[in-house]
Amino acid sequence: MQESHNHSHTHALPSQVSQFFVIGIGLNLAFVVFQIIVGLKVHSLALLSDAGHNFADVGTLALSLLAFRLLRVKSNKHYTYGYKKTSVLTALFNAMVLMVSIGAILYEAAHRFLNPETLPGLTIAWVALVGVAVNGLSAWLFFKEKEMDLNVKSAFMHLMADALLSLSVAAGGIVIYVTHWYWIDSALSIIVAIVILITTWKLLKDSVRLSLDGVPIAIDFDDVRATVLNTPGVKDLHHLHIWAISTTENALTAHVVLDKLLTRSQQYLAIRELKHRLHHKQIQHVTVETELEGELCEGVPC
Repeated sequence: MQESHNHSHTHALPSQVSQFFVIGIGLNLAFVVFQIIVGLKVHSLALLSDAGHNFADVGTLALSLLAFRLLRVKSNKHYTYGYKKTSVLTALFNAMVLMVSIGAILYEAAHRFLNPETLPGLTIAWVALVGVAVNGLSAWLFFKEKEMDLNVKSAFMHLMADALLSLSVAAGGIVIYVTHWYWIDSALSIIVAIVILITTWKLLKDSVRLSLDGVPIAIDFDDVRATVLNTPGVKDLHHLHIWAISTTENALTAHVVLDKLLTRSQQYLAIRELKHRLHHKQIQHVTVETELEGELCEGVPC
């Protein structure tokens, strides 16, 4: 039996992403304080509710930053993969927070339909437009890297959802100022909740998949199996497992049956070629147990 490990370099995210998290947290925290001050001054429940929602998002951004920093922590005897999985768990938590936010928005919208409130439309519109600028700028910082890491993507989607929510509040404020139709605020809230639900559903599914050690969405199981079987010297394959170590690194374990005519050096070259091919399939950590044709796997036929 031969066991082989691939400790190739991982696809690390740009270091500036950490700075983007800090900037996003600072901008959104300042906006929350601004919303609370104005909301208390004009007695606007809409602004105070949105401030609470944005403050929750500041917390999730802080968790995302923590997860990003933990990716760099080295492994130890208790956590042999380090703390890389925190990025997956944080992405799942962010998705769940978004789903809870949708419920809160729908509940508040229904409440306002039944109990419309007199609102200072113009003031709400101006404050909300500041929110569009703050969240839009923060989301733009993460735009280029959003497909490189699920955690960064969840932060991007959080900020975009907030920008949409602020935009709807601004539009509602203007219409309310002109028409005094206070129910429009509730209608726009429902539309935004539906938009957030559509964009969040895929993120939730992806993060749940990775949390359960499912095959990452970007990896085709059958394609990986075919890649292994098409490697020169490989005759068969079983016990194939593929999972995500983090939102940027994937791992694979398998039992690989080699041609019994191969010499020891040829077996080594076959495994090295196999790892090279899998690396191009976005699998950075490969562990294989080799067998020769006709051998029993773990004492019994596999």
